[in-house]
Amino acid sequence: MKESLMDIRALVVDPGAPGSLRLGMTADPQPAPNQLVLDVRHISLNRGEVKFAGQQPAGTVHGYDAAGVVVRAAADGTGPAVGARVAAFGAGAWAQRMAVDTTAVAEVPAQVDLAGAAALPMAGITALRTLRSRSILGRRVLITGAAGGVGRYAVQLAALGGAHVIASVGSAARADGLTELGAHEVVVGLEGIDRPVDLILDNVGGPQLTAAWELLAPGGGVQNIGWASDEPAVFAPYSMFSIGPSKTMNTFGDVHEVGPDLATLLGFVAEGRLSPEVGWRGSWERVAEAAQALLDRRIAGKAILDVAPAAD
Repeated sequence: MKESLMDIRALVVDPGAPGSLRLGMTADPQPAPNQLVLDVRHISLNRGEVKFAGQQPAGTVHGYDAAGVVVRAAADGTGPAVGARVAAFGAGAWAQRMAVDTTAVAEVPAQVDLAGAAALPMAGITALRTLRSRSILGRRVLITGAAGGVGRYAVQLAALGGAHVIASVGSAARADGLTELGAHEVVVGLEGIDRPVDLILDNVGGPQLTAAWELLAPGGGVQNIGWASDEPAVFAPYSMFSIGPSKTMNTFGDVHEVGPDLATLLGFVAEGRLSPEVGWRGSWERVAEAAQALLDRRIAGKAILDVAPAAD
């Protein structure tokens, strides 16, 4: 079928494709007044997005993380101007162009590579906002699934915040580089943790979450971010009861108006205080390869795909 001039390429959901994603066609985005249009140069894959892509309707343009150049400013006058380099968080990001709210973008400093900027939005915002749930200066912070995208940002940000950082990984091979990122202790599972912790950022779930709860100090909290385990977390009767200050467990999903926090992360990168931790990069033509590597946990950090430019 002949391609329309208004069509653009995108990664769309296809339950029959490897990783349930393939390159296809979609309509050029039509922005709302408070949205700009981004010429996408790079996108970032998150493991959860890939794992559950097949649950979306076929043909859906998937993904949330992108970086590129503004080609149409927002009609309401908010946000960056045409030509600005920005990182963005919004639905339908994995396309040659995306429409995104101006409250969900941040300009990329000149010294920051756009590919690295694309690695920040979902994972970086999650790490930053969960660590803000309580004071961490001088506290013991346990980060499970620390080798993943969220985990590697959380290790760095917790160290910047003055915490004693314990990075938990699934195997010794996944521990590479975490000490250099700021982890004071790196453990496999929960082995060797012999003192209570004040905050847990949990990316694993399952039985490990149940065991981690037992390590939580009175007054401490768990931020439940992800669930890499294929098993449920089963708590024995009364095991969640605690004498003294309340221990808490919270889910996380706050991605409202992320622009200012995204700007904070980009500032840290520009200052050399935060590494985007890109563990895999290639053309979006290789999406099946990247998706499978994420699912197999063969990537430490983020997977970045380079997007072919759209024809004008």
